Formats: sequence, structure tokens, C-alpha cells
Amino acid sequence: MSLHAVIMAGGIGSRFWPRSRRATPKQFLDVFGEASMIQNTFARLQPLVEPENVLVVTNADYIEQTHAHLPAVPRENVLGEPVARNTAPCVALAAARLHALDPDATMVVLPADHLITNVERFHEVLQAAAEAAQPQGDGPGPLVTIGIRPTHPETGYGYIQFDADGDTDGIADDGTDDAPRAHRVLTFAEKPDLQTAERFLDAGDFLWNSGMFIWRADAILAAFERYLPKVYALFAPLEDAFGTPREAEAIADAYERSPKISIDYGVMEQADSVLVVPGSFGWSDVGDWRAVHELSDQDEAGNRAEGNVILKDTARSFARSTEDRLLVLVGMEDAVVVDTGDAVLVCHREQAQKVKDVVDFLGVHGMDDYT
Repeated sequence: MSLHAVIMAGGIGSRFWPRSRRATPKQFLDVFGEASMIQNTFARLQPLVEPENVLVVTNADYIEQTHAHLPAVPRENVLGEPVARNTAPCVALAAARLHALDPDATMVVLPADHLITNVERFHEVLQAAAEAAQPQGDGPGPLVTIGIRPTHPETGYGYIQFDADGDTDGIADDGTDDAPRAHRVLTFAEKPDLQTAERFLDAGDFLWNSGMFIWRADAILAAFERYLPKVYALFAPLEDAFGTPREAEAIADAYERSPKISIDYGVMEQADSVLVVPGSFGWSDVGDWRAVHELSDQDEAGNRAEGNVILKDTARSFARSTEDRLLVLVGMEDAVVVDTGDAVLVCHREQAQKVKDVVDFLGVHGMDDYT
């Protein structure tokens, strides 16, 4: 089995404004520790995937930043997207590239900006998923995704319902002490309201949708041909363009004509041969400042302070200052305050998801210096 990894790094992480900007998006930030999020994503793949087998798909504007953050990844393995078209075209581009290099390639597809704390367990789940993705007999292998065992009724994630009783060739996972195993996916569910999320949690056969996938390159290309034929027709022919003078022009043309659609909606929710490997390995998609607060070490009052910060009679809050500016919070509860020198964010911790709306507002009103 030839194992490759595809790191999707094309987003800007607008919910991390004002730190995340178009020039320095979320994946290049040192949110946890000194390494950037994309560096942590790459590091946790080692030694499971060799550096030369790691492919990064990012915005064309971020190619040089990606090289700077991941010098071990060959330059030709960083592919630039000329425009954002969501995850389906990103996966199609990577699959065409890998299939051209190795027709038997198995792809591990990962976002660049997630947090995983139990890397050893993560490797076990990935290996089980890679084995489950291999073909059994004629035809391409199944499409495999990784589901996270929910710890609370989260409304910010999509869910995957799986066949809790069915095994697939003995490859199977049901807890941190069990060997990971794959299960048949019954259905995908969009982000639920709280009551529905509580019902999912009580049912015991629902997982959080992690947005991580494992499949053979030929299997996902076959799925594109069946479920997203337009995307397939645009990207599959790129196999003949890679490594030639017309590569950049061919990629640009494919993206220009491609629909904007996610791999979940365009393929996974339509496919009839989908497996999921449940896992528990300290995962978070670190979607906003609230998540950073929850995942960080806190003081006795539930606060997290970074930089030159003073907290007085304050509880359950996150504060971050930069450029040595003194930041003082007095009598605050459940607050997020982030100072970047040219901008300050102040919001309620439970409203952190709405920071994206601020970025949209700034863009609409021509305040590009702040985006």
C-alpha cells in the first residue's frame, strides 16, 4: 500500500480575525505553542507518511509561505489554487496529481488547521482506515472517513450515523483501548440544533464529522466521474498536464470552470460505498476563539491570558495582547479580547462564531486593510 497525504490549506480562517488575515491565514498562525498549525499537521503525519509523499493544496498566494513553513515538502508538491472553489475541486486536483504519480496511491486527506493531541492513537486510526480503503475484488475501494466520538451535544459539527453492529472484514474501533475498525455509514447529518444534537449523543451511533478522508486516488476519481461528472471532466485530464509548461494554465482553466462545492455534499453524501472509522484522539477543528480558550490551560477562574494582560474580577475569559500593549479586563465574564495592534476584537465567548460576519462586513465596506 502506497500511502500519501494531502493537506488542504486554502482557507483564511475568518473566525480567527483579527489575527487571521488574508496575508497570514489561520493555518500559518502559532495558535498552540511555537509551531504553526500547518507545521503541526505535517509533523503528526511523521513517520507514517514520508515528506516526499505529502501534497499541499493551498491558495496560489500562499505557495511561498507554505514552502517557508514546510521546507521538507518538495516544492513541486505544493499546488496553488487560483480561486477558491471549496473542497471538491481541491480533492479532485490532488487525486489527479497523485494518480499520475502512482496509480495505486492511497490518499489521507486532512485540513491544515486541526488539533490532535493523541498522535499515536491517530496513527492507529489512519492505518485502519487506509486498510479499509483497499479494494476487495473488482472495482475501486470504498471511500472512508474518520468520525470523532462525541463527548457532548455539539451544534457546530456535522454528524455521521454508522452501523454500530456491522463489521467490515474484521477491521474495526470502538474506544481508545480497542483496535480501530471501519463501519458502514448509514447517513450524514448537517449541523443540528441542540435538541437534535442531544438525541444524536443519546443514540450512541452518531459521530462528529471530522472532515478527514482516506481513499485510493482511483476510487475518488471514479466517485467524481459518477457523482460530480463536471468536476471529473475538468480535473481528470490534468494528469497529462502536470510537470509540463502548460500545468499552471490547465489548473487555472479547470478552476475557472469548476462549480463551488464541498466533497461532503458533492460526493460523500451521494456515494453508496462509504465507511467510517470512529476515533478518540483529542481532536478539535479549532473553529474559533472560543475553541482556543477551551483547549488552552486556564487559571482557577477559567481565564486564559497571553501577552501583557491583567485580569481583575474576571472569569471564563480569553485575552491576548500583542506588541507589548497592556490589556486590562475588569469585571468581565465569558469575554474574548484579542488585540493585534491595528485592531481589537471584543466579543462574548458564546458568540465567537459570528466573528466571520465581521470579516464579511469589512470586505463589503471596502475596509481591506483590516482583512
